[in-house]
Amino acid sequence: MFAHTLTQELLRVLERPDLRVIAGERQIMLDPTLDLPFRVQPGGAIVLGLPAQGQQEETAFFLRHALELAPLLEIAPHRALCAAFCAARTAALFWYLDTGRSDADAPAAWVPQMAAAQVPSATILQQIWSALAPLQPALSLPDGSGPFGALYDALCALWPILGPTESLMATGGDARLAVDPATGLNHYGCSHRPRPWAITFASSTASSLSERGFAGAETARLSLLAGALHGRGENAARTLDGDIQARIAAHFGLEADEGVVLAPSGTDCELYALALAALAPGGRPVSNILLAPEETGSGVPLAAMGCHFANDTALGHSVTRGAPIAGFPTDTLVVNVPMRDAAGHVRPAADVDAETCRLTHEMRAADRHVLLHRLDLSKTGLLAPGLAALEQACAPVGRSEDCPDVVVDACQARLDPLRVRDYLDRGWMVMVTGSKFFTGPPFCGALLLPAGVRRRLDGPHPVPVGLGDYSYRHAWPQGRAVARLPAGHNIGLILRWCAALAEMTAISRIPRAVIHDRLHGFLSAVTSRIMTDPALEILPPVRPDRAPMDNAWDTLPTIICFFVRAPGRDAETFHPLALPDARRLYAWLNTDLSGLIPPDDPDAALASVLCHVGQPVPLAHPGRPGVIVGALRISAGARLVVGEPSHEGMDPTERLRREVRNVGRILDKISLILRHWSQLSTAAPVQTYLPHGWQARAILPA
Repeated sequence: MFAHTLTQELLRVLERPDLRVIAGERQIMLDPTLDLPFRVQPGGAIVLGLPAQGQQEETAFFLRHALELAPLLEIAPHRALCAAFCAARTAALFWYLDTGRSDADAPAAWVPQMAAAQVPSATILQQIWSALAPLQPALSLPDGSGPFGALYDALCALWPILGPTESLMATGGDARLAVDPATGLNHYGCSHRPRPWAITFASSTASSLSERGFAGAETARLSLLAGALHGRGENAARTLDGDIQARIAAHFGLEADEGVVLAPSGTDCELYALALAALAPGGRPVSNILLAPEETGSGVPLAAMGCHFANDTALGHSVTRGAPIAGFPTDTLVVNVPMRDAAGHVRPAADVDAETCRLTHEMRAADRHVLLHRLDLSKTGLLAPGLAALEQACAPVGRSEDCPDVVVDACQARLDPLRVRDYLDRGWMVMVTGSKFFTGPPFCGALLLPAGVRRRLDGPHPVPVGLGDYSYRHAWPQGRAVARLPAGHNIGLILRWCAALAEMTAISRIPRAVIHDRLHGFLSAVTSRIMTDPALEILPPVRPDRAPMDNAWDTLPTIICFFVRAPGRDAETFHPLALPDARRLYAWLNTDLSGLIPPDDPDAALASVLCHVGQPVPLAHPGRPGVIVGALRISAGARLVVGEPSHEGMDPTERLRREVRNVGRILDKISLILRHWSQLSTAAPVQTYLPHGWQARAILPA
């Protein structure tokens, strides 16, 4: 990728993980005599000129523009004019995403025009071409504005799929995916770009992309764009939808008569499961029995009732949170089974099982169809109800069509694929995501359908009409029941799943025994470290109760939850941080605090280290009766097992020791924050994608 003539300035830009992934092996050279930002050579090499030697933000913009134009000219040489404007559109959006700057600061006059929501007119496109033409191999155009009228029409069709991967991945979910230009992060404190300088153990909530995941999404984006430039955009998107479904099915061992429904989130999966339960034989009203909804997703109880769970949908429709979704039965009854008592302690498994069975039998006796949940696992790693209880609850009584539906909430995906296969063999639906254990980007879910439920899609009754606000037809297996869903494709979801599948493919190559040993060593070391810190109190981990399996790694509690002592409290009694303060601590860990910590503090160097952990879980605690406190989480995900691409060649044992040391740095930063709590509370620092004064090599985790 590098040429010897590149300056140190450019090398610093090329060290950026996003640009490094996009550049790949492409030849990049510097020509000090070129009075242009860059030029793409006929063979695809990029020559950077002196204007690219400005501020790093401008250098990154010009390089990103060149790295977009070069492959598009190779993909569609017959549409070089269109490719030039597609690349300019992506570069313009990259500028605003990368800098958060105003139009007045744009590095070229055409940038605000190409970043606009609407395609510029043919006249403006012709004017912009005078600036773009010198950047690429010579292109002969007929005189007049004719080519630009046709170009305008072509760009109108392409506009929705043009943009950097990191921008497109923020679409097709909900407002929590949107990146704040001021911070470079979304609601979850993570990025759609690689962020290797951050210490990340947040897989129980959401993770920033790795370079591996970013490359998977970038490959998919170029595939979509190539199809569109060749006039096969619909086929390209349909192929990717089908390929994603097939790869998920292969990972979990689905058979030909089973199916995969792609969903933006686990909450959408809940809605889809309800829609399928409503298609069960008998046409009875549905009773939806949830397990510990407070330890799943915040919108799950609403989705379980067939109600809008946010004020916007994944397809961009404005709705009213809490209002019924058109076509869903309004007589659905939702019942919750808690898994913790009022003091936050885990309820005995026998009590949870008994309550689940009792409620199921009562609902069946009332001639209601039951949709019964198994939670595998919760936000704090709990699993319930037991398999024996579920079998008892589902045992035939009376009419054969009275058998409940079971859906397994395995959205954390902290289980061996063979466990998923067992659930499907029992006739149960399974909800999974690529965004938790697998460390893909947030908002990529799937509902796995056993054969019996899959056949309902072939029946005469359609899914509720309001489901069309949430899902496209090709996200589902084929069937008459979904034929009325709208045509189209969720591009953001496609890219997010391709990123997650890159991580899933990587861990699928690791033997089960190796996964177990790496997780066990890490979890044991981290648990011991937390237990020796007087400022912390570990939430007793619960080993998932699973059937025996050789080298089973999914019997390990891979989510470590802990409370943090509130500053200024009596040292003899453990008073954990209340939930609002735990949320502040969670955010400050992911923030560069270097300007706010006195330099004479012995741990001042930790202030700039960005640490991303799992969001606090609201729980009760006997040390603060009547107060909801927050438990932070350190989670072991697939990336911990496999390593990052940048770890290639590193000894696995030493790499895992480094991961344990990085957990120690997180805990030391917690102590640092507690010592300076008052000062930080006054300053109210905010998270950012990068630390201040970023130099990648200086701040990569030790």
